[in-house]
Amino acid sequence: MKRVLFICTKNSVRSQMAEGLVNHDFSARFAAFSAGTAPASVHPLAIAAMREIGIDISRHRSKGLDGFARERFDYVITLCDQANESCPVFFGGTRRLHMGFPDPAAFEGGEEEKRKVFRKVRDQIREELGNFLREENPEGS
Repeated sequence: MKRVLFICTKNSVRSQMAEGLVNHDFSARFAAFSAGTAPASVHPLAIAAMREIGIDISRHRSKGLDGFARERFDYVITLCDQANESCPVFFGGTRRLHMGFPDPAAFEGGEEEKRKVFRKVRDQIREELGNFLREENPEGS
């Protein structure tokens, strides 16, 4: 099984959603984890957006990179520009990538507008990561 670590600044939205999506959609081939360069807490609208598609991340917690310092990953993927710039070096055959997505938590508007933005980013992450992981591991090897 291949291991992937998603990194975002706060580990509160995009990286949490990516972890949940990969562990749900690709659990037979990938084990996903997430961390932040400056962890905060999981955003309630991220939890709600994932719940809408049947994925429960309500027990996830924001984690710092230190907790993963000695672990090996096949892929380390940053999901925000700030994390991409401050991401540490991972050794041992790790492939490091950047897939930037807008931060839905930064959107200002009414509650339903915010929910729509969270759903849109969730769906973008699912599509882009799904395409990438299927290309990288087409046979499940």
